[in-house]
Amino acid sequence: MADKPQTRSQYRNSKANNQPETQKSTGKGRRITGNVFKVVFFTALFVAFAGIAGGATMFYTYAKEAPKLTDAKLRDPLSSKILDKNGDVYAEIGKERREYIEYKDIPKQLENAVLSTEDSRFYEHDGMDPIRLVSAAAGNITGGFGSQGASTLTQQIIKMSYLDYTNKTLSRKAQEAWMAIQLEEKYSKQELLEIYINKVYLSDGVHGMETAAEHYYGKKLKDLNLAQTALIAGMPQSPNRFNPFTHPDLAKNRRDIVLKLMYNNDKISKSDMEAAQALPITDGLVDEATRKQKTYAYDTYVDQVIDEIGDKYNPFTDGLTIYTALDPDAQKYTEKMLNTDDVINYPDKKFQAGVVVMDTTTGRVQALGGGRETAESKKVSRGLNRATDIKRQPGSTMKPILGYAPAIEYLDWSTAHILDDAPYQYSSGQELRNYDSGYLGEMSMRRALYLSRNIPAVKASKEVGYDRARDFANNLGLNYKEVYESTVIGSGEASPIQMAGAYGAFGNGGVYNQPHTVTKIVLSDGKTEVNMEPESVVAMKASTAYMISDMLKDVLTQGTGTRANIPGWNIAAKTGTTNYDEAVRIKNGIPSDGTPDSWFVGYSPRYTVSVWTGYDEPNKNYLSPSETRIAAYMFKAMMEHLVAGEKNPDFKKPSNVNEIPVIIGSNPITRAAAGASGSNISYELFLDGTVPTRTSQAEKKESDTDKDKEKDTQTDAEKKAAEEKAKKEQEAADKEKAKKDAEDAAKKAQEDADKASLQAPGGLNASYNAATKTISASWSSNGAGVTYDVSVNGQTQNYATTSISVGGGSPGSTVVITVVPVKDGKRGSPASTTVTIPAEQTQPNNDQQTTPPAGDTSGSQNNTNPTTNP
Repeated sequence: MADKPQTRSQYRNSKANNQPETQKSTGKGRRITGNVFKVVFFTALFVAFAGIAGGATMFYTYAKEAPKLTDAKLRDPLSSKILDKNGDVYAEIGKERREYIEYKDIPKQLENAVLSTEDSRFYEHDGMDPIRLVSAAAGNITGGFGSQGASTLTQQIIKMSYLDYTNKTLSRKAQEAWMAIQLEEKYSKQELLEIYINKVYLSDGVHGMETAAEHYYGKKLKDLNLAQTALIAGMPQSPNRFNPFTHPDLAKNRRDIVLKLMYNNDKISKSDMEAAQALPITDGLVDEATRKQKTYAYDTYVDQVIDEIGDKYNPFTDGLTIYTALDPDAQKYTEKMLNTDDVINYPDKKFQAGVVVMDTTTGRVQALGGGRETAESKKVSRGLNRATDIKRQPGSTMKPILGYAPAIEYLDWSTAHILDDAPYQYSSGQELRNYDSGYLGEMSMRRALYLSRNIPAVKASKEVGYDRARDFANNLGLNYKEVYESTVIGSGEASPIQMAGAYGAFGNGGVYNQPHTVTKIVLSDGKTEVNMEPESVVAMKASTAYMISDMLKDVLTQGTGTRANIPGWNIAAKTGTTNYDEAVRIKNGIPSDGTPDSWFVGYSPRYTVSVWTGYDEPNKNYLSPSETRIAAYMFKAMMEHLVAGEKNPDFKKPSNVNEIPVIIGSNPITRAAAGASGSNISYELFLDGTVPTRTSQAEKKESDTDKDKEKDTQTDAEKKAAEEKAKKEQEAADKEKAKKDAEDAAKKAQEDADKASLQAPGGLNASYNAATKTISASWSSNGAGVTYDVSVNGQTQNYATTSISVGGGSPGSTVVITVVPVKDGKRGSPASTTVTIPAEQTQPNNDQQTTPPAGDTSGSQNNTNPTTNP
């Protein structure tokens, strides 16, 4: 520490001793004036004495309980311990990241900036500043006690070293004042300034301004320019808010305020102030990849713990015991999955991912994967956390949130609600397309969701109303100011931890819990506990959550997420990929099937897992169709690890939700006949009061047949007995024979018809439309009641029509189309044909959209290229 022996009292006494004696005034008028002043003064003093005496007594009572000043505590902040869910310590923070600087080496420019900002009368008070106190007191009259600070720099040292600065009670203020006065008696002004500059916290785990200069600018304090010095001096007021890496706008505003205060205190000229304020906040900042950071165990998780504590406490100095939800096993597996090839084979070293593992029922985050570490990407703490910090387009993972869940919540839709996947336009007139550029016609909401069709999702959200859809999403932890058609299919922004929170609410019966790592904090006294668990919020009806979960199960069994299916387990999930703006894609030489982002978000009743994959610089690196599948493989590996050896609970169905068998494709929705089964039956969910009453035609025909039989058996026995008694037996025999002949003929006709209906469809032909990039096929009808399984390059779908139009295939490839008739569950003979797609032209077509294999990719929409994948 600098060798500055003078305390404030010694400095004042030396000044008094060196003052020249002045000639004493002996005038009578001056004596009278002085006597009058004394009378007034002592009279006022006497009147106030009773109140002062009472205040002094209270002050003494509080002050005597103040901690004793110790040099060690002034210089060595208390570290904080972080515990996992089992109560074991896995990190201790606060002991490092400090480069000490003595007063003699502190630049005058920094001293001027600090004192102009924090305590402009530092060299004129004894620890308490009456002028500053009066100014703050005036504000406290209107704002309440403690609403405005009157703390000197000396008092700030006391607060940082000894007292709970979140406690604004009178007792703490009294102790602070008493200890500040004592501190001024024990240490010189220069020593106090030295302590302050080395003690303050400046975000990112950095303590002390010399350390901050190195961290933010890669320089010593003496080498900083005026603007950089002003930023460092202004950060202690709210370090995380004024961090230039994470909040550049707030940081610049704070820096400019410091420069203004320096000018107001005549420490810099107006031209110097204006020149410094004109510099961008990024001037001189080191690149993120080169920041020198302390490495913790589970550093990504520790980063989030620090962020959640925020400005409430300082984990680097307050000696906290921090209890978290970290599951060491899940965290270790997450890091193994990200940073080795033991679980996933990654395409290259630049490929990145963000992973969140959360307790579905509580929102407690059990593991975080902030990114992949490689030899080219040195591990850093407090760097970019891709699990929590990134904001990327979420793709089709947004469809349940902005489309189908609000429709169930507000419109009482069933999972069988019919939506038409047909040509559709944005409100701007621009065409909205599905990922395959084709249309599948009328389908249930369930099928539209698990096949991730774009147009039905937008229609659902529009019917709800985009404002209501926005409010629904924001109740799930998202933050949308406006929702448009493109937002419904994923053109907005979200982080993996936000998506985990939103999907977790579906698995938790509609109750949203903000994802969090910290459960409670115990202060340094070892007694005071602070509950850090966010309050639960009912974000939707339990029925809505259950119906969405039931549909999302099908994504894994028959939809776009089959690669992540864990057979037998009750898991619901959704895929999502995004696409490039066409101009950006062409400019950067990205192929038409390149993808910026791929997501997989899903949950069981116990665990929620959110996975994002992509590149930090998507305009330089892109995901190929096969690489978009990695998110699904990561989800499956993580979920399999989590559920291994555990029970397999299912989502609880509310009592007002009814499961009803319906005829697939029926419109209006028609209940299946009692005991009916087969491929044309689907079990759908209906709320009370919305169960369909219309029964199947099969049930109706059976009833009509019974009536006809009764009518045929009626005879006019009395009439025949009187007139043709003799001929009765003969006529009965003739009638029986005729009946038998008719039955035999009808049976043969039915057999012939059935045989014809299952023959290979005739007239099958197919063609390719280069303008629309679609394949059309048609064939002759095999008769009433016949449907057709149509396979395009091995991907099969059933149609009730005799023609299809689909997108698909690659330029230069040959597409095989096979049509098989189906009737009453029986499959007939196939008919096949092929279509050769012309080779791709050298001039790119702005409407080109590559079709990924069914069940492969999923996607989203950006505002300038409105086509998304599943």
